[in-house]
Amino acid sequence: MPNIGPVELIIILVIALLILGPGKLPDVGAAIGKSIREFRKATNEVQDTVQGVTAPFTPPAQSAPVAPAPAVQEAAPVAPAPVVQEAAPVAPAPVEAAPVAPTPAPVPGTLSEPTAAAATLVAPVPTADIPTQPQA
Repeated sequence: MPNIGPVELIIILVIALLILGPGKLPDVGAAIGKSIREFRKATNEVQDTVQGVTAPFTPPAQSAPVAPAPAVQEAAPVAPAPVVQEAAPVAPAPVEAAPVAPTPAPVPGTLSEPTAAAATLVAPVPTADIPTQPQA
């Protein structure tokens, strides 16, 4: 591979100056230099990663022996907590709907025809029949 000497380098710079002009030449040089730096940085990172993966494993350095912890005074014995038996869960009683009286059929020609509001009335469900579960 032929080497680029000082004469060839001057010829390349003169051609670049003619093509790009004196205003753009410093910007192009800075961009080329930045690209070369990023390329070198990337190749160094790849080399470091490959060397780290292929390097033999070195065990961690042994630390100084640790002094034993001071003796702890024993606390007075504590009585165990009493065992509380939980009450068996009580299943709620099934709630039965209150019977609804059938509405009489309207008689044609009379004023006693049922309205929509009267048809939707339902007797309330008594709450005294529903057992409550004890709170724990």
